[in-house]
Amino acid sequence: MKAVFRFCFAAVAAALLNGCSLLEVKLESGIEPLPQEQLNMRVFSRDFSTVFYSQVESAADLIERNTDSIPVKSNTLMWKINAEQNLQHTIFQASPTAAMLDTWVFTEQMVEFFETGAGKNVFGEQQAVAVEASIKLRDQFERTVKNFGAAKFSKNQEFVKQYVASHPIKDMAFARESAFTDWLDFHQISEFDAITTFGTVPEVMSDISDRMAMIAEQMPKILGWKAELYALHSNINADEIQRTLTSISDTSAKFQQLMAQSPEMMQALAVDMRKELTPLLAQLSADTDDKLAQLSLERQALELMVKNERQALETMVARERAAAAMDLEQISQNAVEVVFQEITKTLKSLILYFVLFLVVVFFAPLGLGVWLGKRMQIKKQTATELKTKA
Repeated sequence: MKAVFRFCFAAVAAALLNGCSLLEVKLESGIEPLPQEQLNMRVFSRDFSTVFYSQVESAADLIERNTDSIPVKSNTLMWKINAEQNLQHTIFQASPTAAMLDTWVFTEQMVEFFETGAGKNVFGEQQAVAVEASIKLRDQFERTVKNFGAAKFSKNQEFVKQYVASHPIKDMAFARESAFTDWLDFHQISEFDAITTFGTVPEVMSDISDRMAMIAEQMPKILGWKAELYALHSNINADEIQRTLTSISDTSAKFQQLMAQSPEMMQALAVDMRKELTPLLAQLSADTDDKLAQLSLERQALELMVKNERQALETMVARERAAAAMDLEQISQNAVEVVFQEITKTLKSLILYFVLFLVVVFFAPLGLGVWLGKRMQIKKQTATELKTKA
């Protein structure tokens, strides 16, 4: 009986240990990390953003230094503002695959826009600078994309060419949509299978940290460029005002000289000039007031723009925080469900082994006693029959 009890105890302990190992595996698999390839895609896409910003800004600044044209200077500012904002939208997508594909499409769209599309003349004689910078960025991105899957590179490149041909950039606003949905249709991939996990909690928090760092770095530059753009298109002409003030100063000097030479004639001339200059001064005063009013409006517009940008930043931070909280809640819920499932399985196993234990402890000795009793009775009957025959 002691040996039987030891065997049952060992079996129950083994079942408990097996249940714990299954629970550990299930808990780990409940939070599925991103595959290593997708993590590499995310790191590469965000490293490329630094190169993109640097080359676009260098090319735009070179064009601006070599021109006196207001439209060309305006286009350089719009290129820096809209290109960098669009790149932020492409690289900070939930799926690293979508981010890499959309960044690839955007670089190809920018090449098509400056080389043969609607923006082939936006920089005049210096158009080649923008074309060269765009081609360089596109080629650099394609070389690294090829390393993530040379077998699929040609097919993906075919999709990029087709998509850019049917969805070109139309103006310097760089308005565009994500190409990821069309890419899924091109490869016949279901939208439900496109994104299977957002990664572990550390991966999600690292993603949010990268977004906040990028926004903090780029937002001051973009606001500065927007302020330059507003000032460039304002109606205040400082040269015209300076010329008017210089003319008034010269006229006053000549008038004082004439007054000294002939007081009587100059007194009459002063009356006449007062009559002639009064409308001019009134017009100048009205123009000055108008310019000051326009300057006030421009300042209010700039303040409103800064306020809207700040509100947009606060809204995005709140949205990202809410998304992270929802992800954490979903992960916790999945973990709790897995724990209760494993506990249920473990309890069922314990009940089964307990029933077996009862069978072995109580019913096995009873059956053995009945069997031994029958054997002894048979032997006794056999011995009695032998004696009777003898």
